[in-house]
Amino acid sequence: MLNIPQLLANELSLKPFQIQNALELFGEGATVPFIARYRKERTGEMDETQLRNLFDRYTYLTELEERKQSILESIAQQDKLTDELRTKIEACLQKNELEDLYLPYRPKRRTRAAIAREKGLEPLATWIKSLNHPKAEGRSLKEEAAKYVSAEKGVATAEAALSGASDILAEEVADTAKHRAYLREYLMESSVLTSRIKPDHAEGSTKFEMYRNYQTKVKTVAPHNLLALYRGEAEGILEVALEFDQDAVLSYLESEEIRTKVKPVRDFYRAMVQDAFERLMKNSLITEVRTAKKQAADVESIKTFEANLRELLLAAPAGMKPTLAIDPGFRTGCKVVALDQTGQFLKYQTIFPHHSAEQRKQAARTLADLIQTYHIELVAIGNGTAGRETDEFVKEVLQTLERKPISVIVNEAGASVYSASEVAIAEFPDQDITVRGSVSIGRRLQDPLAELVKIDPKSIGVGQYQHDVDQKLLKKKLDETVESCVNYVGVDLNTASKELLTFVSGISAAVANNIVAYRNQNGAFRNRRQLLKVPKLGPKAFEQAAGFLRIREGENPLDNTAVHPESYRVVEQIAADLNQPLQNITEIAARLKQIDLKKYVTEAIGEPTLRDILTELEKPGRDPRAEFKYATFKEGIKEISDLKEGMELEGVVTNVANFGAFVDVGVHQDGLVHVSQLADRFISDPKQVVKVGQVVTVRVLEVNEQLKRISLSMRSADKPAPAQNRPQKGKSQPSASQPSAPTLEDLKAKFGKRK
Repeated sequence: MLNIPQLLANELSLKPFQIQNALELFGEGATVPFIARYRKERTGEMDETQLRNLFDRYTYLTELEERKQSILESIAQQDKLTDELRTKIEACLQKNELEDLYLPYRPKRRTRAAIAREKGLEPLATWIKSLNHPKAEGRSLKEEAAKYVSAEKGVATAEAALSGASDILAEEVADTAKHRAYLREYLMESSVLTSRIKPDHAEGSTKFEMYRNYQTKVKTVAPHNLLALYRGEAEGILEVALEFDQDAVLSYLESEEIRTKVKPVRDFYRAMVQDAFERLMKNSLITEVRTAKKQAADVESIKTFEANLRELLLAAPAGMKPTLAIDPGFRTGCKVVALDQTGQFLKYQTIFPHHSAEQRKQAARTLADLIQTYHIELVAIGNGTAGRETDEFVKEVLQTLERKPISVIVNEAGASVYSASEVAIAEFPDQDITVRGSVSIGRRLQDPLAELVKIDPKSIGVGQYQHDVDQKLLKKKLDETVESCVNYVGVDLNTASKELLTFVSGISAAVANNIVAYRNQNGAFRNRRQLLKVPKLGPKAFEQAAGFLRIREGENPLDNTAVHPESYRVVEQIAADLNQPLQNITEIAARLKQIDLKKYVTEAIGEPTLRDILTELEKPGRDPRAEFKYATFKEGIKEISDLKEGMELEGVVTNVANFGAFVDVGVHQDGLVHVSQLADRFISDPKQVVKVGQVVTVRVLEVNEQLKRISLSMRSADKPAPAQNRPQKGKSQPSASQPSAPTLEDLKAKFGKRK
């Protein structure tokens, strides 16, 4: 069997000790954030990406080995396991390769070949095989087949006997692992994906118009194009096909299977090979290729979703300041909620600034009173319906105030999902759904990460074909992303919600509930050691979680840092050597830089951890997220009809896809900056240039009010788009990095055209 650790070391370019130690920690229940942050010595400073890749590949190979054992046992029970076959099975590195080898031995339903064997035609098939060699002499197939005619067995004629023998041989050809692997690769590399819109859909009537007469090589089809094609097919709008040169395929099979020069036998074999491919191989291979491309597209789409979600979760917080949150509306009014500096609900009021002049004045008085009463420093305005109109109204009110809060338009995607969730109901059982939505808008301005973890990532609006991809894999990767972000930033133990605590390394949902209950009953935590008093939070969970939990103004200044309690003694020694009280250790950054780290290296704590400790002590309790910035939307631009070609606007990137970026410019409809318009140079991946939440300046290229489409550009106005980036209707962009493989021309050159 495979030496999995050695194989992983070779595949991932890691050293054996890194593989062994990382897998040991993983087996002990350590989380990826904990291993990456606090066990650098053991893993050779592997980061989270390396660790997740290692564990994913380890899981795949482990499952592969388990499947091999099951297959070997199945074949052995059939008394068909040879040493050669065992060697091939044990050497497999991919699941489809393994299943190809198992195919001839897999229990099948009652196939035509099985029926032919039941009729006693296998000896005839074996006899015909004996004629398939270069020196074979001419023999009459019909005469031999006539010997197997039997009314009792249901073989009426010699032709029927030959047909049954052909079925047996066709199944053998179709089950040959070498053929399936070769043809799968050929289809993957040389076939063409085509689509057309079904006749009952008029031109311009569907969102799949670009796929009306579309074709692209399977090898180079872009993930977003493939997912769009499959969605159109599932919705009954598109007909999607995989096209290839079948003559070339049959030429390959004939060259591999036919060795005789005797014409009757050659003719028999040619017909048999064609039947084997068309009846037994073609559809299954096409399905396998489509599935493989779908899986690859899923992975790429999910990677994009992960990157967008990470940027959204790590968006700069405006800060925990008194906030007025407004969920805008025309007919039903604007729902206004006041929150304190910890995000706690204070007051709710509905105002109607968009009805009459008198109601607008009353709304202005109410808004000013709320701002002054609760010492508001931030105003968060949802970007939904009436968002721009409400933004202008708020600015009018702020102009009348001596002390002006910062007013920001906030992306409210997912706020309605949160407001109807069990989490929101439990938090605000006596409040209306609209109040909960306003609270969410305000809190996501104060601290996006703390609020957005309460919402299913799929509802936040930063995915790409998220409902079409593998949902199990999507959930796994998004959960990993949230976990990574939460632990990267750290969590305030005394203010964190149970939802936020759940994503902290080592803390389960039950333990998170117990932490909140303990905090409610006993007051704020004064030190990290108190965590051990929380029910079900034992030493192992404490080890995993403690370093990611912060206690501000606690008994020990180190509790407000990322320094793990297991390293406190080292810090105490450093403080003693510098003749400084531990309370002052975070105030002498200049002297910390002069420390000789080697002096403090122990068997458990090496230089990587010591470097992290000093970095943390230089800026204790710092937030690693970027400085807060917000976009200023252009006045007078509220609706898509207000946009004109050539306008320059400021906006916020709301989503990044493989084909470009969506930007909110304040008109209730995001515009698209195609990848060809993101920069003056060639861009292969939009994430190289933009990220979710980024404030950008764009130029309006085209506006289609009927289809609600806005085309934007971030390029210089006087420069053409790079040729490689220009979109081509009905074509997918080629990739220069695709590996070479047998093309149609290769097959024709090797095997020639069929004769």
